[in-house]
Amino acid sequence: MKHLLGLYHISKEEILDIFKLTEKLKYELKNDIKHHLLKGKTLAMIFEKSSTRTRVSFETGMYQLGGHPLFLSSNDIQLGRGETIEDTAKVLSRYVDGIMIRTFKQSDVEDLAAHGSIPVINALTDLLHPCQVLADIFTIYEEFGTIEDKKLAYIGDGNNMAHSLLYGCTKVGMDISIATPKGYEPDQDVVDKAFEFAKESGCTIHIGNDPEKAVGGASAVYTDTWVSMGMEEEKERRIKDFNGFLVDDSLMGKAADNAIFLHCLPGYRGFEVSAGVMDGPSSRIFNEAENRLHVQKAVMVKLMGGK
Repeated sequence: MKHLLGLYHISKEEILDIFKLTEKLKYELKNDIKHHLLKGKTLAMIFEKSSTRTRVSFETGMYQLGGHPLFLSSNDIQLGRGETIEDTAKVLSRYVDGIMIRTFKQSDVEDLAAHGSIPVINALTDLLHPCQVLADIFTIYEEFGTIEDKKLAYIGDGNNMAHSLLYGCTKVGMDISIATPKGYEPDQDVVDKAFEFAKESGCTIHIGNDPEKAVGGASAVYTDTWVSMGMEEEKERRIKDFNGFLVDDSLMGKAADNAIFLHCLPGYRGFEVSAGVMDGPSSRIFNEAENRLHVQKAVMVKLMGGK
């Protein structure tokens, strides 16, 4: 694993290896055991899209690993404004040890990796969100002690979260069922690749438009905001289109008895999820948010020269 561009290019063994290191780093942090595995390393953090969890978790993680995080907003650099992606990749490769980027186009992430000589981490594009899904699957693993014979149900927009969950679940062999309103289904190219991965890992995929059918027997029920960043003008139409896709106690009742609720946050109570579920006993959203820190630290160590 030279980069984390998405979960389509890494194996189940590599994901489980990340989880093993995640457990170790989380234990050491909780027990005040220093692990400066990236001492002297610098991570360039490029943000063309803002975020609370992404910035804080990566920046804090680099500090805890003994390294230096360098925050670069779209106003700080000339990426895409006169300087090519190729040149930016080559220049940053001379200065820093790794690049984390949160941006719009997946092609920008892939071009940085292709033209630079240092690891690149995709911290979100309009197509994929691999760091979040590693944290999601790790949270399921942590909750149940295994990911074997588990099913994840995703209810909502067929967006970058749905895409990365399709890749992540099928890579590790976890059944996945997705329910979206008609017209909001996941990208077909992603779905086709996920079915190929599912054949290899032996899991099942179901994609439809019925939330109740999707959550049947699920160990984890997942949703995301209906109005992602940049879609504010579509808010009223989307709220209407997503009527019937609220994750509430009634829908959770169709899942497995010990099912947990997950959300990548920010979450909007009364829209994609009820307050009773988001703040209820099945919710693991803050465990999940915390696990972004630990999983991303493991990814950085794997990519940037740690042990």
